[in-house]
Amino acid sequence: MNPQLTQVFELTLSEKLQLVEDLWDSIALDPDRIPVLEWQKEELAKRKAAYLQNPASGSSWEVVKERIRSKNYGA
Repeated sequence: MNPQLTQVFELTLSEKLQLVEDLWDSIALDPDRIPVLEWQKEELAKRKAAYLQNPASGSSWEVVKERIRSKNYGA
């Protein structure tokens, strides 16, 4: 393994998390270069069509956040 890459495994958890965040931020700087696969486009189109047919079927971002944060999520 590359010695510089090996050093990554020696970082503290906090440093590793910061590295991941920094890497993700650098990728997100150019979103047009992130490939979107055909099956992903099809799934998005399907979900958008379903939402447009029945907008009440979705949940607001606030409701979704609360559901994720609740202790009973998935129960």
